[in-house]
Amino acid sequence: MSSITKEAHEKELFGHPVGLYVLFFTEMWERFSYYGMRAILVLYLVAEASAENAGLGWSNGDALSLYGTYTMLVYVASIPGGVIADKLLGQRKSVLLGGVLLVAGHSILAIEQMWAFYTGLGLIISGVGMLKPNISTMVGGLYKQGDIRRDKGFTIFYIGINVGAFLSSLIVGYVGEVYGWHYGFGLAGIGMALGLIQYVAGQKHLKHVGNYLGASKNEEEKAAMKKPLTKIEKDRIVVLFISFLLVIVFWGAFEQAGGLMNIYAKDNTNRMLMGFEVPASWFQSLNAMFIIFLGTTVAAYWASRKLKGKISTSLFKMIMGLIIMGTGFFFMSAASSQYESTGSSAMFWLVLAYLFHTVGELCISPVALSYITKLAPLKYGSIMMGVYFAMTGFGNKLAGLLGEASEKLGEFTIFTGIAGFCVVFGILVMVFRKKLESLTHGAEDNERDLRNEEAEGFELADN
Repeated sequence: MSSITKEAHEKELFGHPVGLYVLFFTEMWERFSYYGMRAILVLYLVAEASAENAGLGWSNGDALSLYGTYTMLVYVASIPGGVIADKLLGQRKSVLLGGVLLVAGHSILAIEQMWAFYTGLGLIISGVGMLKPNISTMVGGLYKQGDIRRDKGFTIFYIGINVGAFLSSLIVGYVGEVYGWHYGFGLAGIGMALGLIQYVAGQKHLKHVGNYLGASKNEEEKAAMKKPLTKIEKDRIVVLFISFLLVIVFWGAFEQAGGLMNIYAKDNTNRMLMGFEVPASWFQSLNAMFIIFLGTTVAAYWASRKLKGKISTSLFKMIMGLIIMGTGFFFMSAASSQYESTGSSAMFWLVLAYLFHTVGELCISPVALSYITKLAPLKYGSIMMGVYFAMTGFGNKLAGLLGEASEKLGEFTIFTGIAGFCVVFGILVMVFRKKLESLTHGAEDNERDLRNEEAEGFELADN
């Protein structure tokens, strides 16, 4: 059998394209910068202006309002970011531009001036909008249609996201709370700079994905930019938009982590552990830590179900993710009850809540990213990914509104209401699951490992 020399962009590592790991580390450092800043943003806003580590002295309600608006705009910006990629630059160049904007934004936040604060937030919003939808779409582009490795590839990519989130919550959170908020913001900028450098260095492994389709030499790709959508493509878009309702509800609940749950950890939780007071921002690292340890386990569980012929469709996973995550808020209800009766609540309630939130997230978030690359028409790939992240943004704004409402209604009412709504809504969508899946027209049927077929083809040709 003759040997086959592969181009740089065709080489594999641990059974996946090397380009996946270039994107893995780029997103890892981008999430390090974003989640590091997120871990201390609300704490900085509510810190007393006269304190040794001075903040802005805002009320909890005002801080949560800004937090909700900011995190909403971060993800809503993914729509223009997707449009620019699909219609003008392509995904690969858009990610590069987004990285440059993020380095600038996080660096400016290190300046202790209000103009720098708002300018930095604006640049971060623009940078995430350019980078986030396009880097996720590029991951899907590394795999051919029908390649069963795609879901696993997104899970690996998602672990990269959470390695960055885990490290940033500990490192940036500690530096921000102990040494100064603006040192924390500056450290987040350094992380993004490292991600940008590594992305540029790995371009040889990405030259076949993320290019502007209008300039493609592939006739099929050029034709896809001009022809109208088919009935099947329209049906699949309908399914995606309905699945986005799950996304809004999920993130509206989940993003209490950076807002209400962050403040709850700071004000209402007994954080003493063997004589050491655990920083409030560290609790946000639990989610990322659980993802790192449980990511491959959850993915393997769903793969095993599929091999056994049990239900393991993307929509089913997403519905179950919402229900599991919602159940986690019952632990926060228990924490609130304990606080109301004793004046303090134990840390283990937060740990259990984050555990359930994490398992739910693993069932919905990486699965949704992969689902979009399976169903979205080629010419609208980045735009549909942008819409997904915009729905995430609306969920973030909803989270902020719910956090604000806790000042009047109380934490117990908010936590219990979130739990009940997520579970009931998930069950309601489950009732219509089969009807919705029929509109995908078999997009997830007959998924297989295409590498085996390619290898067999080479052997036959050689013989």
